[in-house]
Amino acid sequence: MMYRILLLVALLFSFNGAMHAQENADIVVNAEHKIAPIQPTMWGVFFEDINLGADGGMYAELVKNRSFEFTKPLMGWKSEGKVKEGNFLVINRGFESEKNPRFLRVSTESATKGSLGITNEGFRGMGIKKDLQYDFSVWYRQPVKGLIMHLELLSDNGENIGSAVFTPESTNEWKQGAVSLNATSTVAKGQFRIWFEGNGQIDLDMISLFPTDTWKGRKGGLRADMVQMLADMKPGFIRFPGGCIVEGHDLGVRYQWKKTIGPIEQRQQIINRWNTEFAHRPTPDYFQTFGLGFFEYFQMAEDMGAEALPILNCGMACQFNTAEVVPLHQLQPYVQDALDLIEFANGDATTYWGKVRIALGHPSPFNLKYIGVGNENWGPQYVERLKIFTKAIKEKYPSIKIVNSSGTDPEGERFEYLNKELRNMGADIIDEHYYRRPEWFLSNAGRYDSYNRKGSKVFAGEYAAQSDKTVSINNRNNWLTAMAEAAFLTGLERNAEVVHMASYAPLFAHVDGWQWTPDLIWVDNLKVYGTPNYYVQKLFSTNRGTHVVEITKNQLPLTGKDSLYASAVLDEDKGELILKIVNASGKQVERNLKIKGVKRKDDSLKMLVLKSDDLNTVNSIDSPMTVAPVESVIKSKGSKMKLLLAPQSLTVVRIALKK
Repeated sequence: MMYRILLLVALLFSFNGAMHAQENADIVVNAEHKIAPIQPTMWGVFFEDINLGADGGMYAELVKNRSFEFTKPLMGWKSEGKVKEGNFLVINRGFESEKNPRFLRVSTESATKGSLGITNEGFRGMGIKKDLQYDFSVWYRQPVKGLIMHLELLSDNGENIGSAVFTPESTNEWKQGAVSLNATSTVAKGQFRIWFEGNGQIDLDMISLFPTDTWKGRKGGLRADMVQMLADMKPGFIRFPGGCIVEGHDLGVRYQWKKTIGPIEQRQQIINRWNTEFAHRPTPDYFQTFGLGFFEYFQMAEDMGAEALPILNCGMACQFNTAEVVPLHQLQPYVQDALDLIEFANGDATTYWGKVRIALGHPSPFNLKYIGVGNENWGPQYVERLKIFTKAIKEKYPSIKIVNSSGTDPEGERFEYLNKELRNMGADIIDEHYYRRPEWFLSNAGRYDSYNRKGSKVFAGEYAAQSDKTVSINNRNNWLTAMAEAAFLTGLERNAEVVHMASYAPLFAHVDGWQWTPDLIWVDNLKVYGTPNYYVQKLFSTNRGTHVVEITKNQLPLTGKDSLYASAVLDEDKGELILKIVNASGKQVERNLKIKGVKRKDDSLKMLVLKSDDLNTVNSIDSPMTVAPVESVIKSKGSKMKLLLAPQSLTVVRIALKK
């Protein structure tokens, strides 16, 4: 009820004065007036490894701390059986193996199955599915053959639900071995155990367990149901890898793309900057293995037909943490990383980094068109570093579009300074972020109506309505937040001449391992569901059209007057006119719709309606479709049609046109 009152207060101006005089006015769509083309990149997704988004989430590895590189080397592991001093020893090779220094040495004397073992708890448990095959692999070194490893999938109460035997060979050098197990039951919080049998000593590293139902069936790949949720949105771009992890809480743990490609065992693990960020949601076991690295990001974008949008560190750590900066005379390695990334993505076999990509199994270029310099940086220190990056990139790759940060907020001194400086620089794309209450989104549907049509373009890079307040554990993905976002998105779409990209953030959250809320898509170890906000974003993305056209009431855009927000697009490829209309009021609204400039193919209207009578409604693991689009077809003849807009709703209308 509180949210409804706030919403009505925010909209009160629209119910005064001229409301009754305007109430019966037609909504007019002038399809002849093509205001601007809609960029294929208009609606996309933003990925960051927060809330167990990658490790423990989209990266399908089930073993936590597989290479013993966490701050506490045996975190996630538990010894089993009659353990004596010296049975398990963590050895750190230091600079001898800088990328992966630690391994586990197991020493036994006449061990039998059940007498000595180790168990891994997974990431908040392991999701295990009945009749699915699981691939185990390990790097090992055993000078004298003598040990057998009994592998077990465990249920949440410790029962064996799948087993196999791995017999290591005799080897003085590190060697990878593998075997598969089949699960006999489905559990959401399983574990994985290894029993050792025999005599001797063996060194173990990179102990891994993957399901075989990964995205595209790739070994050691991504969790298919999570990636499918993104593919279903038909995103125009994928922004990666963040987010604040690009910056790191200090420069020592910034994201470095070159350390995330190549053999998995050579990717150097670091702490995730969300590990220690929030005292109210501590996650001491949150690290980045980079099993999901830059090659996999590019590959995923290509799978979906989306543009890749990598964001790189600009020589600045997170300004909310240490605010470290690299001196300008030491910035060149950071700039070179950007130039090398473009070469990695687009170079041919005559280039060093093009050869690297080809060796990784991708002979053709990724055709990178965009790159971001800095994540959410601000101040003169950002501008002076950005100018150095821009000069270097544009001199070598003039066609690459550079995304520039406008800071953390959509208004205020920080934003005003950056917006002016970036536009004076002739910035290609300016990244604006909006973490605000629903009222802000409702009142800012006309934000870009007065922006310069010829100047720098806008990337609405991170947006999410906050049901409580930013960085509150009480934020919820309820229908009020989603409806307010939908109203705002009509304003982005109407201004497609200015706004070229938009994405909600954060993308994923694990129900048992989140640090930040709200989030677009929630998961547990077995299931995934979209929030009402997800369905809003999906409806805009899958109904994007090719050109924005004029939609008005009393010759004015619908930006909240008498509670209505609207945009209209023409899809020349499919021969359709598509309307998106938000009715933010608590009552049904009846309006006549008049179409100019096109002829209808038939008398059918396809309607997709997303709504809830209760603004506090949320979706959940157990009730994933409480708020979800409902499709219907209505009949209405002629160029003037009657629309019934449900209370508190987003309605998408698709009208087939004659060629």
